[in-house]
Formats: sequence, structure tokens, C-alpha cells
Amino acid sequence: MADIKAPVFPESVADGTIVEWHVTEGQQVSRDDLLAEIETDKVVLEVVAPDDGVVTKIVKQVDDTVLSDEVIGQFEAGASASADSAPAVDPDQPAAPVQAKQAADGGAPVQATDKKDEADHKDQSPAVRKAAKESGVDPKEVEGSGRGGRVTKTDMANPTLKADSSIKSDSGRPVAESMGERTEKRVPMTRLRKTVANRLLAASQETAMLTTFNEVNMKPLMDMRAKYKDQFEKRHGVRLGFMSLFVKAATEALKRFPAVNASLDGDDIVYHGFYDIGVAVSSDRGLVVPVLRDTDRMSMADVESRIRELGGLAQKGKLGLDDMTGGTFTISNGGVFGSLMSTPILNPPQTAILGMHAINDRPMAVDGKVEILPMMYLALSYDHRMIDGKEAVQFLVTIKELVEDPAMLLLDL
Repeated sequence: MADIKAPVFPESVADGTIVEWHVTEGQQVSRDDLLAEIETDKVVLEVVAPDDGVVTKIVKQVDDTVLSDEVIGQFEAGASASADSAPAVDPDQPAAPVQAKQAADGGAPVQATDKKDEADHKDQSPAVRKAAKESGVDPKEVEGSGRGGRVTKTDMANPTLKADSSIKSDSGRPVAESMGERTEKRVPMTRLRKTVANRLLAASQETAMLTTFNEVNMKPLMDMRAKYKDQFEKRHGVRLGFMSLFVKAATEALKRFPAVNASLDGDDIVYHGFYDIGVAVSSDRGLVVPVLRDTDRMSMADVESRIRELGGLAQKGKLGLDDMTGGTFTISNGGVFGSLMSTPILNPPQTAILGMHAINDRPMAVDGKVEILPMMYLALSYDHRMIDGKEAVQFLVTIKELVEDPAMLLLDL
């Protein structure tokens, strides 16, 4: 008999919460099969089967808090599921009809138990059952997006009701009176959302945050991209976007203004001799900031490839702790959602964050003439305790100049 343990958390993570068990007691699994998911303040960690065998006991249930390397279940390697164990319900197969049976002694008919509701319940994952309990929404009334129409945790977070259905609890009682479109639901915050909320609140309360703005003419960069994007993709196997040049421009600006690449540790200023730039990514679980390591050593193709890889992992909830720890500077691109201008909030202990925004055609004065140019507002939020206004403005102007004349990066000017 072997223990199933939670992963070893890094020092920055105190504990985690079991959000879903993918197996039941007595179920046979193969090596590396997914057993459970544990959500921490930063990522969701997977617990997999150490070998072929049977899960003999589940010690920690869904919503239980677990510590690093804590036992959450027990496992018997090489064992087989017992013959009398309940078979798994195949969501693709309809429940077999159960006919009423006549008592063997010729008495009154015995009412057969309808197994459909029971099968539906077993087919739901622990996370779905937990969400149903918290929200009062009956999963059977929700349109499922999983295999065979199975209802997932995401479906329960934003339920789309089946036609001609009403929102009811598992007990059959309505949980909300329908008054036109005036309905509401209460959903508890995830650990990640709580952590993001606390960190953003702390950043606004514990730093002397100030934001400076500038605008950049995107035409030179857009012309360069239009000219070389096909050749770039053919050679490197990845599309050429705007983010890679902003990352390279930010890296060059960080070299010129070391204070922007520094962090505060108590009364000490820590100047970093490396350039790890975080790129804010929106995912179904909330805002995450995967980090590009040593961007001064990366080519534009390397940056584009890594951003694409990290973005895919973020959408699948597969980012690891190493992907998001550290970072000396952050870039957030609200422009992909249509944001014209914003004041990004710092990501402590970093002392600055760059905000990119939407590209819009605007009339601009150029050499005494009015021209229509694609313009973008840039915002740099910074901790005024660490960075003076002069440095912040010069840093942002440097990024503007490098973006408006990309050849300066190639010529190291």
C-alpha cells in the first residue's frame, strides 16, 4: 500500500485546495492517469497515478485544504478492481430502462428503482457537484459542453440552461424567482481570484503608484510586419506579432534605466542583472502572468514562440509555478480587448508595469500637415518611492522611440 501525496509546494505557496477528484475509491487506474487537481494561489497542480493499480482510499475530499506533500489518498500498485465494484457510467450511453419486477412469492409488484438520477449523479464530477451545491443550480438543467453532453465545472460557472427548463436546486425547489431577466446567482471566489484581488489591493495601498502616459505611432511597426510577416512565419514557424518588439524594446529600455528593473526588499533596493519580463494573460481562471526569462538573450522569434506556448498553457490551466514566479517587469496588453487607455496596477515586488492599448486611426500633425496615423496610448505605472518621474518618463519615451523606429533595435542605437 502506498500513499498518494500532494505535490511539494514552493516556499511561496502555503497550502492548496482539492478542487476535483477524477477517480473514486476502488477504481483501477494506469500509470500517470490524472487522479486529482489541487488549486493553489497561483496554479492548479495535478496529482497523477504513480503506477498501475487501484485507488483504495480517498483521505482528503473536494474543498479540503492540503499542505505540501500531505497524504490525500492511498494506492495499491499492481492491484485490480474487485469484480463487485460498480462499473463506471459511460456518459455516451443512455441509462438502460428498468422494468418493474413481480415479487417471487406472487405478491404485489415491487416498484423498481429508477437508476437514471443515480447515474446522472455519478456521472458528475466532484467539482460539478460542489458547484451545484454552492449555486443551487441543478446540473441536469444545464447545457453540457463535455463529451457526450457532460456538464463540466466551467458550464456550472456560467450555466446555459436547457430549453424549457427552470433553475432548480437538487431538492426540486426553485433557487431564484424569475422576474423577467432579473435573476442572480452567488458563486464563491476561487483561490486564484482571491489572491489576485488581495495583491491588487495591496499594490494600491502599499506603493506610491503613479502613471505616466505617452502615445506611439504604430505605422512603422505595422509596415514592417506587413512586409516581413510571411517570410518570418515561413522561417520560424510562428506568426510575427507586435508583442515581441515591445518586449525587446522594453528590455533595451530596462538596460538604460536599471531602477525600473529593480525591486524593493524592505529598506533595500535590489538591482537585477537579468531581464525577466512577465506578460499578463487573461484565462478562464483569471489573470495570470507567465514570465519570459532572459529576454535580452531571446530573438523576436523566440519571444513569439514562448508567448504562444505560455498563452496556450494558461488557457488550459496548465501553467506551472516556475512559469509564473519571479519577473522583474510586466507588460499588459489591454488593447486586445479594445481598451483605449488605462492605468495598470503594479505587480509587487516589481516597481513598474507597461500598459499597451488599442490601435486607432487618429488625425495627427506631422511636419505642419494633418495625417491619419494608427496611434496607440502607452501607460507606465511605477512606484514613485523607487523611480523618479524623470526616469519614468525617459523610460517610456525610449520605448516609444524604439517602436517608432524598429531599426534602432537592430543597430543598437
